[in-house]
Amino acid sequence: MINLLKNILNNQDSSEQRDNNKNLELLCGLMIEAAYTDGQIDDTELKKIKFSLIEIFKEDSNEVEIVLNAAVKNKNNSKSLHHYTSYINKNFADDKKLLLIETLWEIVLSDGEVHDYESNLIRRLAGLLYISDVNSGNARKRALDKLSN
Repeated sequence: MINLLKNILNNQDSSEQRDNNKNLELLCGLMIEAAYTDGQIDDTELKKIKFSLIEIFKEDSNEVEIVLNAAVKNKNNSKSLHHYTSYINKNFADDKKLLLIETLWEIVLSDGEVHDYESNLIRRLAGLLYISDVNSGNARKRALDKLSN
């Protein structure tokens, strides 16, 4: 009986770990997608992604390093936006989705330029994540305020 309980608890732990890894992979992939929309990823954007994953989304720094490196290597093999957003809509609360949009704005704005493709990507993501234009615009303003301070 005790062994059965241990197995159940171990399976729950491994299931939670898989979910956490999936969250990290999706967040990282989406952030790399946003950063690479203009055709390049610079060090400022990578630092912002790493900082955001560790400090804002509370991911483990060692795992972030591994997943981020893999995502950069696979940046040309990106998934569809639907792949990212369908999982996020099922697993993230509205406030976390809004935080993600704000973070994506910070990443896109961190290199000092906003290309039309980048703003278009975030507008599409906001729509797919059921975030209003007003809330996305406010997230952009907050991101600009953070970057100017």
